[in-house]
Amino acid sequence: MTIMDTLRATGCGCEAHDSLYDLISIDEALRRISDRVFPVEGVDVVPIASSFGRVLAGPEFAASSNPPFDNSAMDGYAVDSRTLQGDGPWRLPVRGRVAAGEVADIKGDGAAQVFTGAPVPAWATAVIMQEDVARSGDEITFDRRPKVGQHIRRTGEDILYGTKILPTGVRMQSRHIAAISAAGLSEVVVRRPVKVALLVTGNEVRRAGSSLNTAQINDVNTPMLLAELQQPSVDIVEVYAGGDDLETLTAQLSMLSEVVDLIITTGGVSVGDADLVKPAMEAAGGETHFSSVAIKPGKPVSFGSIGAAHWLGLPGNPVSALVTWRVFGRVLLSRLEGSRDVPRRRHVVLSDAVSHRAGRCEFRLARREAFDDLGREIVACPTATHSARVSRLIDADGLILIPAETDHLPKGALVEFLPFCVND
Repeated sequence: MTIMDTLRATGCGCEAHDSLYDLISIDEALRRISDRVFPVEGVDVVPIASSFGRVLAGPEFAASSNPPFDNSAMDGYAVDSRTLQGDGPWRLPVRGRVAAGEVADIKGDGAAQVFTGAPVPAWATAVIMQEDVARSGDEITFDRRPKVGQHIRRTGEDILYGTKILPTGVRMQSRHIAAISAAGLSEVVVRRPVKVALLVTGNEVRRAGSSLNTAQINDVNTPMLLAELQQPSVDIVEVYAGGDDLETLTAQLSMLSEVVDLIITTGGVSVGDADLVKPAMEAAGGETHFSSVAIKPGKPVSFGSIGAAHWLGLPGNPVSALVTWRVFGRVLLSRLEGSRDVPRRRHVVLSDAVSHRAGRCEFRLARREAFDDLGREIVACPTATHSARVSRLIDADGLILIPAETDHLPKGALVEFLPFCVND
């Protein structure tokens, strides 16, 4: 299954090129990313305790079975049910006691008291819960015949030595670390982190908290995108504030292309006289694979390469930057990581009717509100997405996709939803 197959459910509806702007569809943009981006080379061998968030470079196989020996699933008494004659009740002598961590070296002509996790004697075929026996001195009495295998965890019934535990491309989470640990592994082979540089352009942009003059604005994109990139599989090598100067941008892009796998820029990718990132890319010897996509917000989003590095040019308006990062940037980064993770949309129900100007696919901010009688999520969204109104992000849980040809969606319509939380 391709990235585009996974990301879309029914297609974005913007397959046709826009005759006025020569825009490409979202699906075509994703295809070009998929065709050109491959996992970074180089691996690290890391202890499993340090593997959280890293991406496996190859499959991992069990170094031991789990359980590594037959053990008791209950506190109780191990018996050989094959020796029980008649219909019961039965009385057996207790020959010994085995706790977790002890060797079960007990004769087999009676019963052995065992505790949860303790090895069961080789001759035992079942464990009877201690609640189901009456003990008097060194004897137990019970009247229900235990089934063979009852309350015994067999060697390898969970994980068998030599079997594949995890495939290539898994991003290690706590559940994966648990399985790896149970399989007897102490370290795993993961891909090296993807080296990323962030270049935020705009003479008017200043670090948040700085003193601003009447023509300057707070830098939103740098902290926002750094938050998106803060993960163990990413190495943020450089963070630059780039001015609107062709020579400086050209030098920065050329230098960064020699030290990172991915350059992310914000701003300067439209068609105005002050939009200098694409000219700087060209001057630095880069190549643009697409520029301008039939998406709202974020139409100017661009993708290219310079040297061995990939380049993703995001719009400067923060909401547009976040939307296009979520739609295109995460896919690009997952490809570089060699990860099996890709953004997945799911279907939700609209709480109210939605109007839309046909022409481009729109990703509109949405908030989850409740569930309907069929258990489907209900979402609400504003009447429009404004790419510079950052406050709208506070209450948003994700984005709904409005297909390009749609001008109206009624209340209760089923739409695709891309959550902001990766594991949501």
